Amino acid sequence: MSKLTESLNAATVRREWLLIDAADKPFGRLIGEIAVKLRGKHKPGFTPHADCGDFVVVINASKVRFSTETKQQKEYRRHTGFTGHVKSEKSGELLAKNPEKLFRLAARGMLPKNHLGREMLKKLKVYASNEHPHTAQIKANQ
Repeated sequence: MSKLTESLNAATVRREWLLIDAADKPFGRLIGEIAVKLRGKHKPGFTPHADCGDFVVVINASKVRFSTETKQQKEYRRHTGFTGHVKSEKSGELLAKNPEKLFRLAARGMLPKNHLGREMLKKLKVYASNEHPHTAQIKANQ
């Protein structure tokens, strides 16, 4: 009898709902942890070509901690499609205006750049305050 490596697929994966409080945590380390959970690399049966990650709910996103240099220097750029129309926003401005977008952009950069990565990103739920509508899913997991 030989032992085979377990390979997960859409039918065999068991997803959980994880709640992460972002208050006073360093942004970079928090995003790294979120990306690992979304991808499913923390599970023993991790399969690179399958979406085996968990749902992640982040609360208190507006209270995350940045270093002063990062707030003033880190830029997120986008292009409108017209000549010379490159728009950029500093991470400090995004944190004040739309922390959900900041978390989504940072997590997107750490996930695969294909259809699988886009599916993983849909499992990220970010809320600026302490309240969220996923209490039933999180309590059902515990």
